[in-house]
Amino acid sequence: MTDGTMMPALFVGHGNPMNAIEDSSFSEGWARMASSLPEPKAILCVSAHWYVGRLAVTYMEKPRTIHDFGGFPPALSVVQYPASGSLSLASRVASLLDGCERDLEWGLDHGAWSVLRRMYPSASVPVVQLSIDKRKPDEWHYALGKKLAPLRKEGVLVMGSGNIVHNLRAYQWGATSAEPFDWALRFDSFVAGCLREDDIQTLVEYKTLGEDADLSIPTSDHYLPLLYVLGLKSRDDMVRYPVTGFDGGSMSMRCVRVG
Repeated sequence: MTDGTMMPALFVGHGNPMNAIEDSSFSEGWARMASSLPEPKAILCVSAHWYVGRLAVTYMEKPRTIHDFGGFPPALSVVQYPASGSLSLASRVASLLDGCERDLEWGLDHGAWSVLRRMYPSASVPVVQLSIDKRKPDEWHYALGKKLAPLRKEGVLVMGSGNIVHNLRAYQWGATSAEPFDWALRFDSFVAGCLREDDIQTLVEYKTLGEDADLSIPTSDHYLPLLYVLGLKSRDDMVRYPVTGFDGGSMSMRCVRVG
């Protein structure tokens, strides 16, 4: 899998799963984002929606498409994303991460496929998912991202999928042009400022940042994938934002490209 290409790493704000089937500025941005990347040999996705009490990697040749949501139109629940898995990548990930189990059941949840079907609609790139171990502290997740860094030199696109700001209680369902809450705007801008200054440690210590952070990150699942991607960042990597904006007033759709 090695050809010397240094792949970028991505954090994708995936937002509402309807972006998988409805055209929006976000789904169109994901497609443009993919076209700007080197063609990956495989994808490793860290999704907010595989947030469990263990560290595991999907180990199957044909991962199932998981419809892990409710209350959406039937058209969304029949979508299939028939990407293959990669036993070789899964084994490589397990070799890099102590205690990583091989999972034979999970597949691809909507944090992965809702974005990937826009980025790679032909499903021609193999995809493996890595779970988020919810038992572990925030610093541990950042450190785990560092351990995945060799994959960037092996043609693997490591992609975190979540949202920097993700407050479903405040989300304005049905509001097509909801204005972002002030606290959401401030925290999203604060994160961008920390990235501009390469102040990663402050972002790892997000639980100490006060009310804006508390409102933006009421639960850790959607934020932690960002820490994996930041762990992959080298000192000289440029940081870019291929997609920005808000959905429902309380969900930042900011994507972060490292490298």
